[in-house]
Amino acid sequence: MSTDPGARLYSIGVITDTHINQGEDDCNSPFEANRLANRRMRQVIRELNARDLAFVVNIGDLVHPVPAIPDLYEQAAARFHEGVKDLKHPLYLTPGNHDVGDKPNDWAPAAGVHEDYLGLWDEHFGAQYQSFDHGGAHFVIINAQIINSGFAAEEEQRAWLEADLTANKNKRLFLFSHYPPYFSKPDEEENYDNIGEPGRSWLLGLLEKFSVEALFIGHVHNFWFYRYAQTDCYLLPSTCFVRLDYSEMYRIPPPPEFEFGRNDTPKLGYFVVHVHENGHVCDIIRTYGEEAELDSPVQTPPETVAPVHPKRNRFADFGFDMRQNWMEIIEIPPTGGLDEFDRKEVRNDYPLMALWEMGIKKVRVPMRDLLVPDNIDRMRMLKDHGHEFTLFTFGDPLPHHRELIGANQDIFSAWEVGINAEALERIIGGVGTAARAVDIPVYLSRLRSIDETRAEAGKYYHAINQGFFAADKAEMATLLARPDMEDALAGFVFRLTLDMSPWETAATAQEIATELGVRASVHLRMTGANPAEEMADQQTLVNRMAEAIMAAAAFDRVTVYADTFADNDRGYFPRLGVLDRLWNPRPGFHVVRHLNAALNRIDGNFEPGSAGPCAGGRCVQMTTPAGPVALMLPDRDSTAMSVPVAGAAGTWIDLASGELTRVTAQSGESLNVQVHQADGVSAPALLLPN
Repeated sequence: MSTDPGARLYSIGVITDTHINQGEDDCNSPFEANRLANRRMRQVIRELNARDLAFVVNIGDLVHPVPAIPDLYEQAAARFHEGVKDLKHPLYLTPGNHDVGDKPNDWAPAAGVHEDYLGLWDEHFGAQYQSFDHGGAHFVIINAQIINSGFAAEEEQRAWLEADLTANKNKRLFLFSHYPPYFSKPDEEENYDNIGEPGRSWLLGLLEKFSVEALFIGHVHNFWFYRYAQTDCYLLPSTCFVRLDYSEMYRIPPPPEFEFGRNDTPKLGYFVVHVHENGHVCDIIRTYGEEAELDSPVQTPPETVAPVHPKRNRFADFGFDMRQNWMEIIEIPPTGGLDEFDRKEVRNDYPLMALWEMGIKKVRVPMRDLLVPDNIDRMRMLKDHGHEFTLFTFGDPLPHHRELIGANQDIFSAWEVGINAEALERIIGGVGTAARAVDIPVYLSRLRSIDETRAEAGKYYHAINQGFFAADKAEMATLLARPDMEDALAGFVFRLTLDMSPWETAATAQEIATELGVRASVHLRMTGANPAEEMADQQTLVNRMAEAIMAAAAFDRVTVYADTFADNDRGYFPRLGVLDRLWNPRPGFHVVRHLNAALNRIDGNFEPGSAGPCAGGRCVQMTTPAGPVALMLPDRDSTAMSVPVAGAAGTWIDLASGELTRVTAQSGESLNVQVHQADGVSAPALLLPN
């Protein structure tokens, strides 16, 4: 199935849970983050005005004061309208529980939905539910709070929605609701945050019957994604604050400035949804809690490189080894805030959100992910969002593992099998048989022996190392020539240690793979040989990842997997990743995101050039039909670099911020550029031809 969505038709903005207060500094919440809501929405409105959008939808909790306190509610409604009056795009509004009352339940901490509160919404904000057409699609807004209420308004909305979807069933359908039908499973127990029965089954039945393309949901102030039938369901972050009960998803506590998770600013944001010919793509825009003061001048934002979604990434042979459980279901304990009588199950989807933001297609997963039925379904679904999965196992697979791999081989684009050379004769026949039984390209890796690891580290450490080196070429050729491996292998796994250049290692792997007629999977190690030594050097991390991405784009037989996605902050080989253990971005995240996006600005293929030192750092070059591309990797304290391309002219992209600068040099002169500092790191940069 092709994941290419085709040409973009138009884009829309989707925001939620703005929680506007009755005054600029007057707030009836005990959390300080809530006092910033008006300023934070004002900044989002300014950002939306700088974008090319067909319209914007707010999917609920426009205001913070609930309608049970009508005087504060009316003041907040006035502040909301003042805040959006300068929005340049049409705005459509969805009622949330702070706008019309909590869904029907007996333990609601706020007043439950009531006909009088619906009247207040009607008075201040207009229709509770509505639909409209744009660009060949039909967009539908519902009032989720009245589902299961027994109100006359519920039956009226039910009849209207069923008739509206029937009348527009031949169009692409997009739905907006404040409450989600569910989080993890369609039959999960009701809690404060999902729709109860029988309304849940009714709504899910409509999604399936009418093949709704996407459902956009607010209320939970965090990101989640799932698919029900053919409908992609997105739960959006808030522009204002984070639901802190869900901080239980993480392995470490939030720092003091995050206000126990309420002010976890990297998790604040909104969506820009690009509607394409054959689907849609969602860009998640993190705002980091930026604010705009009342009547402050509007700043023209700098031009930045547009992000690339995995569906759209043409140079995607760089991926991550998913060492932590990236599809983990976690029980959120009752806290006395919004749920008090049971735990609720949710999946931590911030790893997925980061993959989408960085444009990462390739993900390397262990056999464990194939042993969980829900994970199998999820990976199959994520293939439709552009992801490509590599399975890794060890040795001759167990019979039930073989059955699972064979039954689900459609999920995988590659399978890596590790072997122990000392047990080779005992297991190699089974590995060959298993490899020939599937249509997946199979790559072979091998454990490094005690003598080999001792030679690599200078002493022997009780740790596992795997992968071939260039010096093992003869061994790889021998394995390919074995009768029991005939027609079994598509490639080999290469080991790229901390002391090796990613570019030079990939170039060597390309040469060997070409000679042997196979492909190479290169494992980019982010740690040294000592399992007790921490690797916390951000400069080394961002430079190595950037160089590896360039190598994966340049060498057509090479895929590179970075071995650290999120921090490994305990146990063996402690090291930094591109995300911390709150699953928030580190500097490497931004570099990967912006470099993937920048490379996709170039038409045509890349050809490898040179790599080596230059003034201020290291330079990696490729050639394209449009001209040379140069990646500049600064030394730790560099303030300037010289691009060794005579007469260079083009676009200089700061890979920390994504900002674009047009640059030029006189004929015969090198290009001198400034290096920016971000989060204590000298930012790598990319020069693209005009």
